[in-house]
Amino acid sequence: MRGMGVATDNFNLLRQAFRLRDLVIVSLVGILLVTGAACGGGGGAKPVISGKLVFFSDRDGNYEIYSMNANGSNVIRLTNNSADDLEPVWSPDGARIAFTSGRDGNYEVYVMRADGANPVRLTNNSSIDGAPTWSPDGTRIAFSSDRDGNPELYVMLSDGSEVTNLTRNSSFDSDAEWSPNADRIAFTSDRDGNYEVYVMDADGSNVIRLTKNSADDLEPAWSPDGTRIAFISNRDGNYDIYVMDADGSNIARITRNLAHDGCPAWSPDGTMIAFCSSRGVPPYKYEVYVMDADGSNVTDITHNAGYDGYPSWKP
Repeated sequence: MRGMGVATDNFNLLRQAFRLRDLVIVSLVGILLVTGAACGGGGGAKPVISGKLVFFSDRDGNYEIYSMNANGSNVIRLTNNSADDLEPVWSPDGARIAFTSGRDGNYEVYVMRADGANPVRLTNNSSIDGAPTWSPDGTRIAFSSDRDGNPELYVMLSDGSEVTNLTRNSSFDSDAEWSPNADRIAFTSDRDGNYEVYVMDADGSNVIRLTKNSADDLEPAWSPDGTRIAFISNRDGNYDIYVMDADGSNIARITRNLAHDGCPAWSPDGTMIAFCSSRGVPPYKYEVYVMDADGSNVTDITHNAGYDGYPSWKP
């Protein structure tokens, strides 16, 4: 799961349990307590924004999952439950959405049809399970769980069977993201003392640290061609979005804002990145934005008084 600040509600508690304890940047989701001032977006010609996104929002009173066109139009509420529904992610074929929900008493991983129908619970554990991510062929789902005493990364078949612990480490491991060719998984871990981005083979072997910085590096997201990884870092003072080559080289900062930016998600063609940010007007609430992959042409696409975050682009 994907902060900074102190948790203030159940959603933040989930984040706190998984994502970054005293840090907790939501991708879960991304709910952060914000103290920075906001700055403007990029300039230049505005891009044509196409495609479709899912995200979660508390605009109707509690956290629910919504879909919208990638330009912000045609917002549709997909879940309707008194519990929190969070962290939606499209299946590779666009037919299903995996998500995290507390509807059965604790946070578990669910799958529903892309229109919100037929939600099915995949995990059934007294611990916290969440932050699902699909394998590129749609047959497996990786997720985070503290079922063995601390947050680890697990993988299961897409029907919830054959659960396997991939990381088996006493540290905090989360933010799993499958590479487009399915052979590797990028993730966040504090196993070397602070939060860094790592990759491992899809079976959990051959763990390699990609970032090496005294600040926190989190929330890796592979580009569709597998050559780059977007992530967030506070190495320059506050949380911004960075991009690096898949081997950890050539790190470039692509957002520069006094607010906090997080939850990067690439468009299917790799030309744009959706993300959540607190850069709006006071009280610095989170919105979903899109930008060109180089950080230019930043556009707020949600414009809502609630929290909007954790965008996932339809394949």
